[in-house]
Amino acid sequence: MIRIQRAAERYPGGDPAAGIETRHALSFGPHYDPDNLRFGALLAVNEERLAPGAGFDEHPHSHTEIVTWVVEGELTHHDSAGHTTVVRPGDLQHLGAASGVRHVERNDGPAPLTFVQMWLAPLEPGGPPSYEVVRDLVAPYALPAAGAVLRVERLRAGTRLDLPPADFTYVHVVRGEVSLDAEPLTPGDAARLTGEGSTLSATTDAELLVWDMRTP
Repeated sequence: MIRIQRAAERYPGGDPAAGIETRHALSFGPHYDPDNLRFGALLAVNEERLAPGAGFDEHPHSHTEIVTWVVEGELTHHDSAGHTTVVRPGDLQHLGAASGVRHVERNDGPAPLTFVQMWLAPLEPGGPPSYEVVRDLVAPYALPAAGAVLRVERLRAGTRLDLPPADFTYVHVVRGEVSLDAEPLTPGDAARLTGEGSTLSATTDAELLVWDMRTP
């Protein structure tokens, strides 16, 4: 089964007056949708836009694997485990909240910040928190704690990408335009594939986030 979600179909959130604009792909906060609670291990896929100086004050997480992909700008991260990091385009950040951690996310840079943050359910709860930043990610990023693998696919116009069958495949278009079975996908659009493969064709140069996940 293939389901397409357009960028305009995401649930709006954040606090625009504070310089925070959010678009949620899955049921989140006040936007409760019992038919859209999760997909595979994914609990949230949030597009975040922070104006210079805006950010999320310290808040807690637990029993969640949080993966962040910066599209433009610089994300400053602080957490209660003692990590302070600036994450830039091309960098992947992974925070394993495990039994509990608190963090702050801000745009301390001079330019607007855009990032995609994805929350995944761990296969087993608890354990100590973990943190990692991979600079200039090119290889697939395995997340065994959630039974998932993330690939960042950068396609040239006119090229194709085969999506092999998986229990769950999630494709998020970061930039550019592609087509999936003749359905055009543009930035912010997403495709969810369950138990089948398909082929993506790049209409323009494009960047995609592709999750392959197995059934727990």
